[in-house]
Amino acid sequence: MTRLNFILFFALILVGLGVVTSQHKARKLYSEHEQLRTEAAGYKTEYEQLRLEQSTWAMHSRVEEIATKQLKMEVPDAERIQVIVLDELNK
Repeated sequence: MTRLNFILFFALILVGLGVVTSQHKARKLYSEHEQLRTEAAGYKTEYEQLRLEQSTWAMHSRVEEIATKQLKMEVPDAERIQVIVLDELNK
């Protein structure tokens, strides 16, 4: 009977250590998961800010203003505009 008690005692110790180890691992993984979620939320916010900034930089009025003021570009006269019909090119 004493032998059975020692076997059960050691089995109980091993199971207890297994439970403690698994709980520690679960808490560690949960903590890492929360950190990654926070990081992902930060990246999402940064992405939305970059999209807003890109749309601001690419606004038609801003591009036109830079083209006319800095690059000295202007809309060509109607006589200088050539229209190319794609159907004639495919024949």
